[in-house]
Amino acid sequence: MNFDVVIIGSGPGGYVCAIRCAQLGMKTALVEKDNTLGGTCLNVGCIPSKALLDSSEHYHIAKKRFKEHGIEVSSLKVNLPQMITRKQGVVDQTVKGIEYLMKKNNIDVIRGHGAIKDKNTVLVQGEGTEVNLTAQHIVIATGSTAITPPSMGYDANRVITSTEALEITDLPKTMVVIGGGVIGLELGSVYARLGTEVTVIEYQDRILPEMDRDLSKELMRSLKKLGIKFHLKHMVTSVKGLKKSAKVAFKKRDTDDLTSMTVDYCLVAIGRKPYTDNLGLETVGIKVDDRNRIQVDEHLHTGVSSIYAIGDVIKGAMLAHKAEEEGVLVAEYLAGQKPHIDYNLIPGVVYTWPEVASVGQTEEALKSTNHSYKVGKFPMKALGRSRASMDTEGMVKVLADSKTDEILGVHMIGARAADLIMEAVALMEFRASAEDMARICHPHPTYSEAVKEAALGATDNRSIHL
Repeated sequence: MNFDVVIIGSGPGGYVCAIRCAQLGMKTALVEKDNTLGGTCLNVGCIPSKALLDSSEHYHIAKKRFKEHGIEVSSLKVNLPQMITRKQGVVDQTVKGIEYLMKKNNIDVIRGHGAIKDKNTVLVQGEGTEVNLTAQHIVIATGSTAITPPSMGYDANRVITSTEALEITDLPKTMVVIGGGVIGLELGSVYARLGTEVTVIEYQDRILPEMDRDLSKELMRSLKKLGIKFHLKHMVTSVKGLKKSAKVAFKKRDTDDLTSMTVDYCLVAIGRKPYTDNLGLETVGIKVDDRNRIQVDEHLHTGVSSIYAIGDVIKGAMLAHKAEEEGVLVAEYLAGQKPHIDYNLIPGVVYTWPEVASVGQTEEALKSTNHSYKVGKFPMKALGRSRASMDTEGMVKVLADSKTDEILGVHMIGARAADLIMEAVALMEFRASAEDMARICHPHPTYSEAVKEAALGATDNRSIHL
């Protein structure tokens, strides 16, 4: 079977790359080893976790806030199996949408495990089948998988990853989350809202160590109100999965005083690693770094003629939207165009409640390079819209260059921050100043007014409502 492009992996990077290649007139094949398209994000990541996050937040609001809103509810209870059923329905509908897009764009979907045979051939092995796909170009988009070192005792029963955490149907009384990053905090907050006693163990001195420190502080304050307990600067020494529980041993860094907990579940959320095993990389001499990430240039070329790599298998944030942009870049580059990605302007989001969103440079990064900057902050509690909805936690922080006033970074935590961050991304794409952001008329009453006020704060400390 001959193609212009063969893409290995049907996650957001792979399927978007396939669609753009097809739009540009290339005969395209998409190889997928799993039964469904969409990769981790659609099946056991972004989409199902957001479905459960929304369901659990609805329950939490009904339990904690309805009465103050003047809404009386009796016999409120959690039906976790129904939550899981609804979640799966969302996943199924989304996956079917990807299958439709493949047919619409005349993309050949080849089922089986794809591996590189030579620089122009992909060998796909299915159940009792084997087929060689030849192509002018090959794109590796195989994504990532959860990191589960032997010391964590992963058994997919009581010691679980995010994949299994999305399938629990009996509400746990207790849960330990190892890792204070995005995945651990999102799923930990799901179960904390529903009534589980959640404990987070994090090796670093704060949660969300890659984001601006102010966001870490604000989110931790909110999650503590939810009942989540934190052990920062602690390391896990062992995890043992039992039939109906898990035993977790941990200690404070630089000490020998062990603490142990026996809980219903232990969620291992210490990060993800590139899925580069058994892809035949060594066959054609594709190089990987010390973290098994495929090395690429600015065009995402592997150094082996005709082969490219995108998404979680290369350096950078493991984000679905980053992979999508890279998929489009490769497709357009192959078509002779001159695409570009500004990695500084790829936003990051944490879908807890309040939501957390960030783009550009953090204050810590600016300090480390001695970059002269100014800061504007505005609390959500000062907004009429926030008080009306009872979403008063959080703030918006704008960082701007001291001399030019160009926006360098925007960091926010609050209601709908995941959507609000795009104002900052759009303005920063055009190298806008904090004054530009401040002078844009924002509708009242909205959460977006906090963005304007923070920008005013960064512009000669001109916030109106603070």
